[in-house]
Amino acid sequence: MKKYVAEVLGTFTLVFCGTGAVIINQQAQGVVTHMGIAVTFGLIVMALIFAFGRLSGAHINPAVSIAFAITPIFPKKDLLPYIIAQVIGALLASGVLRLLFPTATTLGETLPAGSEMQSFVLEIILTYFLMLVILMVSQSTPEVSQYTAIAVGAVVLLEALFAGPITGASMNPARSIGPALVAGNLQSLWVYILAPIVGALLATFSWQYFKD
Repeated sequence: MKKYVAEVLGTFTLVFCGTGAVIINQQAQGVVTHMGIAVTFGLIVMALIFAFGRLSGAHINPAVSIAFAITPIFPKKDLLPYIIAQVIGALLASGVLRLLFPTATTLGETLPAGSEMQSFVLEIILTYFLMLVILMVSQSTPEVSQYTAIAVGAVVLLEALFAGPITGASMNPARSIGPALVAGNLQSLWVYILAPIVGALLATFSWQYFKD
């Protein structure tokens, strides 16, 4: 049960800090800046992996859990509880942000700046690289795996930095589901559920190829 609670708390923190930065940037006339939002997402992911990595693996992302579940690394029986915990954490965070910022309309949700297909393809590629780094670093030698939090946080920051203006750089179904459901705007949500899962699965197949 502790690892499930860790996934609730971890995903809550990710969504609260990350989408909170988006909301505050909108309400404070851009003071946080796009760079600040990207840094917020990267740093909070890094901190959460350091904090909860040994307890739950700090997945905080259903796409990551699904990808891990097709490997021997992660018990398949834990997949559904992990996803439920992650979605609960995201919904709680968006609910708290709704109470704190009642005038925020989108609650930091991810929406395509261009076509849905453009964002769909980009989210697949973004999540592919993120998941590949997660696996290549975390499942490497102890000398390398100790830097998992830094490597993964850096990838999140990098991808949010350059792709955020186009797709929102979700790479995480829970991160998109929470704000979308609480804001009541399900437009394009399918993109941010399906694309990260596809990207993470493709990365897992690549990792298995390199590993064998």
